[in-house]
Amino acid sequence: MSFPKNFIWGVAGAAYQVEGAWNEDGKGPSIWDTYTHSRRSPVHHHENGDVACDSYHRIKEDVALLVEMGVKAYRFSISWPRVIPDGIGDVNPKGLSFYSELVDELIANNIEPMVTLYHWDLPQHVFDKGGWLNSDIIGWFDKYTRTVVEALSDRVTYWMTFNEPQCFIGLGYYNGSHAPFLNMSDRDVILMSHNVLLAHGTAVRTIRKYAKKTPMVAFAPTGPSVLPKDESEEAIEEARRKTFEFNDFGYILSNSWWADPIFLRKFPDGAKEFFGDDLPDFTEEEWDIVSTPLDFYGCNIYFSMKSKEDFLITAPKPLEKTGEGLTAIDWIITPEVLYWSAKFFYERYKLPIMITENGCAMCDWVMLDGKVHDAQRIDFTTKYLREYHRAAEENIPLLGYIHWSFMDNFEWGLGYDARFGLVHVDYYTQKRTLKDSAYWYRDVIASNGESLFKD
Repeated sequence: MSFPKNFIWGVAGAAYQVEGAWNEDGKGPSIWDTYTHSRRSPVHHHENGDVACDSYHRIKEDVALLVEMGVKAYRFSISWPRVIPDGIGDVNPKGLSFYSELVDELIANNIEPMVTLYHWDLPQHVFDKGGWLNSDIIGWFDKYTRTVVEALSDRVTYWMTFNEPQCFIGLGYYNGSHAPFLNMSDRDVILMSHNVLLAHGTAVRTIRKYAKKTPMVAFAPTGPSVLPKDESEEAIEEARRKTFEFNDFGYILSNSWWADPIFLRKFPDGAKEFFGDDLPDFTEEEWDIVSTPLDFYGCNIYFSMKSKEDFLITAPKPLEKTGEGLTAIDWIITPEVLYWSAKFFYERYKLPIMITENGCAMCDWVMLDGKVHDAQRIDFTTKYLREYHRAAEENIPLLGYIHWSFMDNFEWGLGYDARFGLVHVDYYTQKRTLKDSAYWYRDVIASNGESLFKD
């Protein structure tokens, strides 16, 4: 009952959420730096990532925790304004050096580095010049991509261009719950989508052109599947249709809005008819760029999607029945979503699947014995991984599972209230404490998943 041979077991984090050092060593400000400092910031308790987990100063300590947990890969993001402070001009050598040192430390400890180029921290200067509304951003992002690839690709194999475009566009510019906290028109959001898709495809080509090691390239969207009511053919087909259908209200957060252009060279059926001239088509040359081939389908999956309108709500998630299981931030617990998402995405897009994020926020604290007993997280992840394994049993190619998150961190609009980590962080002392789930996950990894099926 193990997972496939060479299955990748990892954990994830992101630059703004863990690094801190927001203005040190030449780093420029991002939109998250700027707008969390505003007196009108909607982030819980007006918190920010100025210090976060102070990982910028704790590379060796944090990698030692990864070693103790036995993980095989660490997915982390690069901060664009740490590498190029204004996002456009001169490279910051100290910023690149930080990531190079992190990669070296990971490799020295036999941990695969997985790089995400963009996890939401847009340079403020780029935003001031129009950000994702300005088509020049395609070239600016490409320069940044080449800079990072030339610096790290002698040691890095796995690359992801964008993390969750559904969120950094949908939540940042559509419903205004993430930086820069804006509510923009469909016309503007569609234009930003075009620029993100072209920036993605251009970056993929740049990675392949300049990488010194043969790269494995993807992006990491969210947007889970809809669960069938039962396993009848009719129910499965209805769930598949709802998973990928165009929805004029929740389109920006859907799977098909982002993935269909990349993998199927088209926008989802119904989009052009609804938006008309507000949905300008790509030229054939642009379609070639957008649909540049990828190596796997990465997906961040936490709970099933009942409708795309529901997914616009950050919390609570709509319940199907009274008393339904919820995480500490009121996300519904639906383990089957890992099976159905892997199945539906593989059948539609024909690429191996990697779960690039999955996990849960729970009510964790250090107890009287000095430990963090998070039995609910262990139960949650066991159930989800068993469903993921079900996909492997049906010969759906699974590359890996990356748990969100490595450690408790700044959770965007939720501030520091939500604790997703396998490692507890005391944000006042920066003391790290491995939770029970970290030791449990170590055993899962050592057994390649066999321990999941032992009572």
